[in-house]
Amino acid sequence: MQGLAVVLFPVVLMLFALLMERVENRLRKLLEPDPEVQQYLDRASNAEVKELTKAGLPAAVARMRKRRSRNDDLNVARAS
Repeated sequence: MQGLAVVLFPVVLMLFALLMERVENRLRKLLEPDPEVQQYLDRASNAEVKELTKAGLPAAVARMRKRRSRNDDLNVARAS
């Protein structure tokens, strides 16, 4: 019986380690921020971060897009 435990324990331990590596990789992919989220966090002001915490990500990104489109419109008007 002890011989069987000596043989099976390393095998079970290795299978557990491989399973946990797969779980870790899936979690890492889920937790990596999307490029759009990363861009938002890089450029966000304090007010926008507060908006993010209050309203959630979709509303905060929509606000950032509105601000960016307004800035693009102003830049086009200045260039003319």
